[in-house]
Amino acid sequence: MEALAARLSHLDPDVEGAIRVVMFYDTLMRRRVDLPALARATAALAECVAGIRLHSAGRVIRMAPDGREAALSSVPASTTTVITLDDEEIGTVWLEREGTPGALDDAVLDRLAIAAATVVERYGPARTTMADPALVELVISAAGDDAARSRALRLLGFPVDAPIRVVVVRSKVPLEKIGSLICPGRPVKAAPLTGAGVILATTVDATRFPEDVRAGVGAAECPHRSWQDAKTALRFTTARQPVIHYDDLGALALLARVPEEDARANADVVAISGLAEEPEDLRTLEAYCATGSVRQAADSLHLHHSSVARRLTQLGKSLGVDLTGPAGLTRARLALTVWRLLGE
Repeated sequence: MEALAARLSHLDPDVEGAIRVVMFYDTLMRRRVDLPALARATAALAECVAGIRLHSAGRVIRMAPDGREAALSSVPASTTTVITLDDEEIGTVWLEREGTPGALDDAVLDRLAIAAATVVERYGPARTTMADPALVELVISAAGDDAARSRALRLLGFPVDAPIRVVVVRSKVPLEKIGSLICPGRPVKAAPLTGAGVILATTVDATRFPEDVRAGVGAAECPHRSWQDAKTALRFTTARQPVIHYDDLGALALLARVPEEDARANADVVAISGLAEEPEDLRTLEAYCATGSVRQAADSLHLHHSSVARRLTQLGKSLGVDLTGPAGLTRARLALTVWRLLGE
Protein backbone atom coordinates (compact mmCIF):
# COMPACT_ATOMS: atom_id res chain seq x y z
CA MET A 1 0.00 0.00 0.00
CA GLU A 2 2.82 2.42 0.82
CA ALA A 3 4.44 1.72 -2.56
CA LEU A 4 1.13 2.39 -4.34
CA ALA A 5 0.71 5.64 -2.43
CA ALA A 6 4.20 6.70 -3.45
CA ARG A 7 3.50 6.04 -7.12
CA LEU A 8 0.11 7.76 -7.09
CA SER A 9 1.44 10.88 -5.40
CA HIS A 10 3.53 11.66 -8.50
CA LEU A 11 0.86 11.08 -11.14
CA ASP A 12 -0.13 13.77 -13.60
CA PRO A 13 -3.63 15.19 -13.14
CA ASP A 14 -5.32 13.05 -15.78
CA VAL A 15 -8.02 10.44 -16.00
CA GLU A 16 -5.57 7.65 -15.25
CA GLY A 17 -4.61 9.38 -12.02
CA ALA A 18 -8.24 9.71 -10.90
CA ILE A 19 -8.88 6.04 -11.68
CA ARG A 20 -5.91 4.99 -9.61
CA VAL A 21 -7.16 7.12 -6.71
CA VAL A 22 -10.42 5.19 -6.87
CA MET A 23 -8.51 1.90 -6.90
CA PHE A 24 -6.44 3.07 -3.93
CA TYR A 25 -9.53 3.62 -1.75
CA ASP A 26 -11.23 0.47 -3.02
CA THR A 27 -8.22 -1.45 -1.74
CA LEU A 28 -8.49 0.25 1.64
CA MET A 29 -12.17 -0.61 1.90
CA ARG A 30 -11.55 -4.26 1.08
CA ARG A 31 -9.12 -4.30 3.99
CA ARG A 32 -11.90 -2.92 6.24
CA VAL A 33 -9.69 -0.21 7.69
CA ASP A 34 -10.85 2.20 10.39
CA LEU A 35 -10.92 6.02 10.30
CA PRO A 36 -7.37 6.59 11.61
CA ALA A 37 -6.03 4.19 8.96
CA LEU A 38 -7.99 6.07 6.28
CA ALA A 39 -6.53 9.39 7.38
CA ARG A 40 -3.02 7.90 7.62
CA ALA A 41 -3.19 6.40 4.10
CA THR A 42 -4.59 9.64 2.68
CA ALA A 43 -1.81 11.71 4.24
CA ALA A 44 0.79 9.40 2.70
CA LEU A 45 -0.92 9.60 -0.68
CA ALA A 46 -1.37 13.38 -0.68
CA GLU A 47 1.96 14.08 1.04
CA CYS A 48 0.33 16.49 3.49
CA VAL A 49 -1.76 16.38 6.66
CA ALA A 50 -5.19 14.76 6.17
CA GLY A 51 -8.08 15.23 8.57
CA ILE A 52 -11.45 13.65 9.37
CA ARG A 53 -14.10 15.15 11.66
CA LEU A 54 -17.37 13.48 12.71
CA HIS A 55 -20.11 15.83 13.93
CA SER A 56 -21.97 13.31 16.09
CA ALA A 57 -19.01 12.37 18.25
CA GLY A 58 -17.02 15.59 18.04
CA ARG A 59 -14.08 13.45 16.97
CA VAL A 60 -11.18 14.91 14.99
CA ILE A 61 -8.44 12.79 13.38
CA ARG A 62 -5.37 14.45 11.82
CA MET A 63 -2.54 12.38 10.37
CA ALA A 64 0.81 13.46 8.96
CA PRO A 65 2.48 11.90 5.90
CA ASP A 66 4.91 10.03 8.16
CA GLY A 67 1.98 8.05 9.62
CA ARG A 68 1.91 9.76 13.00
CA GLU A 69 -0.75 12.02 14.48
CA ALA A 70 -0.22 15.52 13.13
CA ALA A 71 1.08 18.19 15.47
CA LEU A 72 -0.74 21.48 15.84
CA SER A 73 -0.23 23.62 12.78
CA SER A 74 -1.15 27.04 11.50
CA VAL A 75 -1.62 25.69 7.98
CA PRO A 76 -5.32 25.98 7.11
CA ALA A 77 -7.30 23.32 5.27
CA SER A 78 -6.64 23.96 1.59
CA THR A 79 -9.41 21.66 0.38
CA THR A 80 -12.47 20.42 2.27
CA THR A 81 -15.29 17.98 1.45
CA VAL A 82 -18.35 17.02 3.50
CA ILE A 83 -19.11 13.44 4.52
CA THR A 84 -22.72 12.51 3.81
CA LEU A 85 -24.69 9.43 4.75
CA ASP A 86 -28.38 8.88 4.01
CA ASP A 87 -28.53 12.47 2.69
CA GLU A 88 -27.30 13.88 6.01
CA GLU A 89 -24.03 15.72 6.54
CA ILE A 90 -22.20 13.76 9.25
CA GLY A 91 -18.73 15.30 9.07
CA THR A 92 -15.93 16.70 6.94
CA VAL A 93 -12.59 15.62 5.48
CA TRP A 94 -9.77 17.92 4.46
CA LEU A 95 -6.16 18.31 3.41
CA GLU A 96 -3.74 20.82 4.96
CA ARG A 97 -1.44 21.79 2.15
CA GLU A 98 0.67 24.91 1.86
CA GLY A 99 0.37 26.70 -1.42
CA THR A 100 -1.78 25.60 -4.35
CA PRO A 101 -3.95 22.47 -3.92
CA GLY A 102 -2.70 19.39 -5.74
CA ALA A 103 -4.22 18.40 -9.06
CA LEU A 104 -5.76 15.25 -7.56
CA ASP A 105 -6.80 16.73 -4.21
CA ASP A 106 -10.48 16.92 -5.13
CA ALA A 107 -10.51 13.30 -6.31
CA VAL A 108 -8.68 12.18 -3.17
CA LEU A 109 -11.12 13.95 -0.85
CA ASP A 110 -14.18 12.72 -2.73
CA ARG A 111 -13.06 9.13 -2.27
CA LEU A 112 -11.96 9.75 1.32
CA ALA A 113 -15.41 11.15 2.16
CA ILE A 114 -17.11 8.12 0.62
CA ALA A 115 -14.78 5.75 2.44
CA ALA A 116 -15.31 7.55 5.77
CA ALA A 117 -19.09 7.31 5.37
CA THR A 118 -18.74 3.59 4.72
CA VAL A 119 -16.65 3.12 7.87
CA VAL A 120 -19.17 5.08 9.97
CA GLU A 121 -22.05 3.03 8.60
CA ARG A 122 -20.17 -0.18 9.28
CA TYR A 123 -18.76 0.52 12.72
CA GLY A 124 -20.59 3.58 14.10
CA PRO A 125 -20.93 5.92 15.85
CA ALA A 126 -24.60 6.48 15.02
CA ARG A 127 -24.69 8.22 11.69
CA THR A 128 -27.67 10.47 12.24
CA THR A 129 -28.73 13.10 14.71
CA MET A 130 -32.00 11.22 15.18
CA ALA A 131 -32.09 8.95 18.21
CA ASP A 132 -34.16 6.24 19.85
CA PRO A 133 -36.94 8.16 21.69
CA ALA A 134 -36.77 5.62 24.54
CA LEU A 135 -33.12 6.51 25.19
CA VAL A 136 -33.82 10.24 25.06
CA GLU A 137 -36.75 9.83 27.42
CA LEU A 138 -34.54 7.90 29.82
CA VAL A 139 -31.99 10.73 29.80
CA ILE A 140 -34.54 13.43 30.67
CA SER A 141 -36.72 11.38 33.01
CA ALA A 142 -36.80 12.27 36.70
CA ALA A 143 -37.47 8.62 37.51
CA GLY A 144 -34.19 7.32 36.04
CA ASP A 145 -31.11 6.90 38.22
CA ASP A 146 -27.72 8.37 37.38
CA ALA A 147 -26.27 5.05 36.21
CA ALA A 148 -29.11 4.43 33.74
CA ARG A 149 -28.92 8.01 32.50
CA SER A 150 -25.15 7.77 31.96
CA ARG A 151 -25.54 4.51 30.07
CA ALA A 152 -28.23 6.03 27.83
CA LEU A 153 -25.98 9.01 27.07
CA ARG A 154 -23.12 6.69 26.14
CA LEU A 155 -25.41 4.72 23.82
CA LEU A 156 -26.46 8.00 22.22
CA GLY A 157 -22.81 8.81 21.50
CA PHE A 158 -22.15 11.55 24.06
CA PRO A 159 -18.70 11.69 25.66
CA VAL A 160 -18.45 11.00 29.38
CA ASP A 161 -19.11 14.10 31.53
CA ALA A 162 -20.12 16.20 28.51
CA PRO A 163 -22.46 19.09 29.41
CA ILE A 164 -25.93 18.38 28.05
CA ARG A 165 -28.46 21.05 27.15
CA VAL A 166 -32.04 20.07 26.43
CA VAL A 167 -33.89 21.99 23.72
CA VAL A 168 -37.65 21.62 23.24
CA VAL A 169 -38.94 22.72 19.83
CA ARG A 170 -42.18 23.08 17.93
CA SER A 171 -41.64 23.25 14.20
CA LYS A 172 -42.37 21.63 10.87
CA VAL A 173 -38.64 21.68 10.13
CA PRO A 174 -37.14 18.17 10.53
CA LEU A 175 -35.60 17.68 13.96
CA GLU A 176 -32.37 16.28 12.56
CA LYS A 177 -31.86 19.45 10.49
CA ILE A 178 -32.44 21.70 13.50
CA GLY A 179 -30.03 19.64 15.60
CA SER A 180 -27.29 19.78 12.98
CA LEU A 181 -27.70 23.54 12.60
CA ILE A 182 -27.69 24.59 16.25
CA CYS A 183 -24.89 22.25 17.33
CA PRO A 184 -22.49 21.99 14.37
CA GLY A 185 -19.47 19.76 14.77
CA ARG A 186 -20.45 18.54 18.24
CA PRO A 187 -22.51 15.61 19.62
CA VAL A 188 -26.26 16.19 19.22
CA LYS A 189 -29.29 13.88 19.21
CA ALA A 190 -32.98 14.52 18.57
CA ALA A 191 -36.20 12.60 19.04
CA PRO A 192 -39.92 13.34 18.79
CA LEU A 193 -41.74 13.08 22.11
CA THR A 194 -45.35 13.80 23.01
CA GLY A 195 -46.31 17.31 21.94
CA ALA A 196 -42.85 18.50 20.88
CA GLY A 197 -39.43 17.58 19.62
CA VAL A 198 -36.51 17.15 21.99
CA ILE A 199 -32.87 17.85 21.15
CA LEU A 200 -29.95 16.89 23.38
CA ALA A 201 -26.90 19.01 22.55
CA THR A 202 -23.50 19.75 24.02
CA THR A 203 -23.68 23.35 22.77
CA VAL A 204 -26.50 25.48 21.36
CA ASP A 205 -26.03 28.33 18.89
CA ALA A 206 -29.33 30.20 19.18
CA THR A 207 -28.56 32.27 16.07
CA ARG A 208 -28.74 29.19 13.84
CA PHE A 209 -32.34 28.15 14.46
CA PRO A 210 -34.32 28.11 11.19
CA GLU A 211 -37.29 30.42 10.71
CA ASP A 212 -40.69 29.28 11.96
CA VAL A 213 -39.15 27.38 14.87
CA ARG A 214 -40.26 27.92 18.46
CA ALA A 215 -37.64 26.69 20.92
CA GLY A 216 -37.02 26.67 24.65
CA VAL A 217 -33.42 26.07 25.76
CA GLY A 218 -32.54 24.64 29.17
CA ALA A 219 -29.28 25.16 31.01
CA ALA A 220 -26.37 22.71 30.81
CA GLU A 221 -26.99 20.93 34.07
CA CYS A 222 -28.91 17.80 35.09
CA PRO A 223 -30.73 16.71 31.89
CA HIS A 224 -34.00 16.24 33.79
CA ARG A 225 -33.87 19.79 35.17
CA SER A 226 -32.78 21.11 31.79
CA TRP A 227 -35.79 19.35 30.22
CA GLN A 228 -38.21 20.95 32.69
CA ASP A 229 -36.66 24.38 32.19
CA ALA A 230 -36.68 24.05 28.40
CA LYS A 231 -40.41 23.23 28.45
CA THR A 232 -41.03 26.30 30.58
CA ALA A 233 -38.97 28.51 28.26
CA LEU A 234 -40.93 27.22 25.25
CA ARG A 235 -44.15 28.48 26.83
CA PHE A 236 -42.77 32.02 26.87
CA THR A 237 -41.84 32.09 23.17
CA THR A 238 -43.64 34.46 20.81
CA ALA A 239 -43.44 35.43 17.16
CA ARG A 240 -41.14 38.27 18.23
CA GLN A 241 -39.05 35.99 20.45
CA PRO A 242 -39.20 32.50 18.92
CA VAL A 243 -36.17 31.19 20.87
CA ILE A 244 -35.82 31.68 24.62
CA HIS A 245 -33.17 30.48 27.06
CA TYR A 246 -34.61 29.62 30.45
CA ASP A 247 -31.79 31.50 32.17
CA ASP A 248 -32.83 34.70 30.39
CA LEU A 249 -36.33 34.58 31.92
CA GLY A 250 -35.12 35.38 35.40
CA ALA A 251 -38.03 36.16 37.72
CA LEU A 252 -40.49 35.89 34.83
CA ALA A 253 -40.14 32.11 35.07
CA LEU A 254 -42.11 32.30 38.33
CA LEU A 255 -45.22 33.21 36.32
CA ALA A 256 -45.26 29.69 34.90
CA ARG A 257 -45.92 28.41 38.44
CA VAL A 258 -49.04 30.53 39.01
CA PRO A 259 -52.03 28.15 39.37
CA GLU A 260 -54.17 28.23 36.24
CA GLU A 261 -57.34 28.97 38.20
CA ASP A 262 -55.78 32.05 39.79
CA ALA A 263 -54.35 33.23 36.48
CA ARG A 264 -57.70 33.00 34.68
CA ALA A 265 -59.45 34.89 37.46
CA ASN A 266 -57.03 37.84 37.43
CA ALA A 267 -58.77 41.02 36.25
CA ASP A 268 -55.92 42.14 33.98
CA VAL A 269 -55.74 38.72 32.32
CA VAL A 270 -59.51 38.70 31.84
CA ALA A 271 -59.24 42.12 30.18
CA ILE A 272 -56.50 40.88 27.83
CA SER A 273 -58.67 37.88 26.93
CA GLY A 274 -61.44 40.24 25.87
CA LEU A 275 -58.97 42.37 23.93
CA ALA A 276 -57.82 39.30 22.00
CA GLU A 277 -61.08 39.38 20.07
CA GLU A 278 -59.72 42.48 18.29
CA PRO A 279 -56.45 41.33 16.61
CA GLU A 280 -55.42 44.85 15.61
CA ASP A 281 -55.71 46.13 19.17
CA LEU A 282 -53.82 43.10 20.48
CA ARG A 283 -50.97 43.63 18.00
CA THR A 284 -50.72 47.27 19.05
CA LEU A 285 -50.52 46.39 22.73
CA GLU A 286 -47.97 43.62 22.08
CA ALA A 287 -45.76 45.98 20.06
CA TYR A 288 -45.90 48.63 22.78
CA CYS A 289 -45.20 46.14 25.57
CA ALA A 290 -42.28 44.68 23.61
CA THR A 291 -40.64 48.05 22.92
CA GLY A 292 -41.84 50.28 25.77
CA SER A 293 -41.93 53.15 23.27
CA VAL A 294 -44.81 54.58 21.24
CA ARG A 295 -42.50 55.53 18.38
CA GLN A 296 -40.74 52.16 18.25
CA ALA A 297 -44.07 50.37 18.41
CA ALA A 298 -45.32 52.54 15.55
CA ASP A 299 -42.24 51.72 13.49
CA SER A 300 -42.72 47.98 14.02
CA LEU A 301 -46.39 48.28 13.05
CA HIS A 302 -45.65 50.59 10.08
CA LEU A 303 -48.04 53.22 11.47
CA HIS A 304 -47.70 56.87 12.44
CA HIS A 305 -46.83 57.32 16.09
CA SER A 306 -49.85 59.60 16.69
CA SER A 307 -52.16 56.82 15.50
CA VAL A 308 -50.53 54.34 17.87
CA ALA A 309 -50.74 56.84 20.73
CA ARG A 310 -54.50 57.27 20.18
CA ARG A 311 -54.98 53.50 20.09
CA LEU A 312 -53.05 53.05 23.33
CA THR A 313 -55.15 55.70 25.03
CA GLN A 314 -58.31 53.84 24.08
CA LEU A 315 -56.78 50.51 25.06
CA GLY A 316 -55.80 51.91 28.44
CA LYS A 317 -59.40 52.94 29.05
CA SER A 318 -60.66 49.49 28.02
CA LEU A 319 -58.17 47.75 30.28
CA GLY A 320 -58.52 50.17 33.16
CA VAL A 321 -54.76 50.74 33.10
CA ASP A 322 -52.69 53.87 32.48
CA LEU A 323 -50.36 52.52 29.79
CA THR A 324 -48.29 55.70 29.72
CA GLY A 325 -46.89 55.09 33.21
CA PRO A 326 -44.30 52.50 34.32
CA ALA A 327 -46.74 50.67 36.60
CA GLY A 328 -49.38 50.40 33.90
CA LEU A 329 -46.87 49.16 31.34
CA THR A 330 -45.62 46.52 33.79
CA ARG A 331 -49.18 45.36 34.48
CA ALA A 332 -49.91 45.08 30.76
CA ARG A 333 -46.71 43.14 30.13
CA LEU A 334 -47.40 40.69 32.95
CA ALA A 335 -51.01 40.22 31.89
CA LEU A 336 -50.00 39.56 28.29
CA THR A 337 -47.38 37.05 29.40
CA VAL A 338 -49.76 35.16 31.69
CA TRP A 339 -52.42 35.17 28.98
CA ARG A 340 -49.96 33.56 26.57
CA LEU A 341 -48.90 30.98 29.18
CA LEU A 342 -52.56 29.96 29.45
CA GLY A 343 -52.40 29.09 25.76
CA GLU A 344 -55.08 31.52 24.78
